[in-house]
Amino acid sequence: MIVADKKPIEEIIEYVKDKKSILVAGCNECVTVCEAGGKKEVGILASALRMYFKNKGEDVRIDEVTLERQCDHEYLQEIAGTVREYDGILSIACGVGIQFMAEEYPNMPVYPGVNTCFMGATEERGLWVERCQGCGECVLAFTGAVCPVTRCAKRVLNGPCGGSTEGKCEISKDVDCAWQLIVDRLKALGRLEDYEKLFPIKNWSTDRAGGPRKVVREDVQS
Repeated sequence: MIVADKKPIEEIIEYVKDKKSILVAGCNECVTVCEAGGKKEVGILASALRMYFKNKGEDVRIDEVTLERQCDHEYLQEIAGTVREYDGILSIACGVGIQFMAEEYPNMPVYPGVNTCFMGATEERGLWVERCQGCGECVLAFTGAVCPVTRCAKRVLNGPCGGSTEGKCEISKDVDCAWQLIVDRLKALGRLEDYEKLFPIKNWSTDRAGGPRKVVREDVQS
């Protein structure tokens, strides 16, 4: 899932302090799971803004909505009938959802209420960890399903590097060496011989180096 983190309320206030009507828009997908932009967070943020404007003696309309998804034009249409009532939208979806919202309503200012961080997973309550960078050329079949592109600080495809010590990365003793994890996993699978194979030079054009990417599936296009 996409993992996001809340922006400081002071930063958000700077975006909307001159507005007289604001729609705080959440999303029921990834940002709900990571507790950054779901219905609960919409309510908390809206309440904080109401309190701010009340303390300033300003009468500002703060409304709330939580859409099923903001990264889908179909669901963004749910607010089409009322969106013109606002001076701005404060979206606490991921960066994709925020951009889709702005594209759907090009004449409406749209502001981010979260920082989009990475694609990851829930390790425990309140802790999300990065597991994928969307490089576009997955190598997990050969590395025991441990991603060296994401989990190695140097993105080394044939490792480990010389900085690995006692299974830890040189950047921090709290960070596992990705290649130690790969070796351990391959050993557990009885595939340690795969460690001896050298990866060819990676096609980084499938990563961000090639600019904004698209996935086209002709079999599902209408």
